[in-house]
Amino acid sequence: MGVEGGMKCVKFLVFFFNFIFWLCGIALIALGVFVQIELKKTLMVTSPSSASGAPIVILVVGVIVFFISFFGCCGAMKENYCMVTTFAVLLTLIFLVEIAAAIAGYIYKDKIKSVIDEEIRAEMQQYGNDTTITNLLDDMQKNNSCCGATSYKDWFNVTKFSSGKVPESCCKSNSTTCTTNPSAATGVYTQGCATKVETWLRKHIIIVAAVALGIAFFELLGIIFACCLMKGIRSGYEVM
Repeated sequence: MGVEGGMKCVKFLVFFFNFIFWLCGIALIALGVFVQIELKKTLMVTSPSSASGAPIVILVVGVIVFFISFFGCCGAMKENYCMVTTFAVLLTLIFLVEIAAAIAGYIYKDKIKSVIDEEIRAEMQQYGNDTTITNLLDDMQKNNSCCGATSYKDWFNVTKFSSGKVPESCCKSNSTTCTTNPSAATGVYTQGCATKVETWLRKHIIIVAAVALGIAFFELLGIIFACCLMKGIRSGYEVM
């Protein structure tokens, strides 16, 4: 016993959308890994509230979508009512979680800069004591043409630079005048790194949001078609 006629079309659509989900899962995994790698080139995680948690969430969701879509494909091909039902339930839960995540992201979007600012200041306190953090800060300041969290004066709060100095990576050129007497005139980067990193994150968040929106649309269609297939299997139509 199985599905027939129009239900065969639904069965094909469930399989097709699951294949799309499977590809989306791979895309999310790749995106999560990319953002995490790029972010680690900028910030060293020093607290659970760090902005680096976002790419980890993307990566985890990608893995879950990958396995659920594979599960759904098997259920559609075998016309297994239990597997298709489980798939529909899990997909619905993921859809609801994504909506909750989107709402939370919108609510806390204005806290991104404060989290980044806090992270950079924490790293600055370890400058010179931790080689990895020192190199990360130097690379961040050189690559983004920035200095400190909000301005180069933030370095004056670091014990090693309390006399009014800044690291060489804060200068447009290796000048002793810039490091010992930092100012716009001596060639120091006047813009803080928190703003630069926030701009980079917001740019990539837009990409993530667009991808998530597309996946959510396919998930909604997948849930509808899975429910139709469940109804067809339960009704016990004949297959060819």
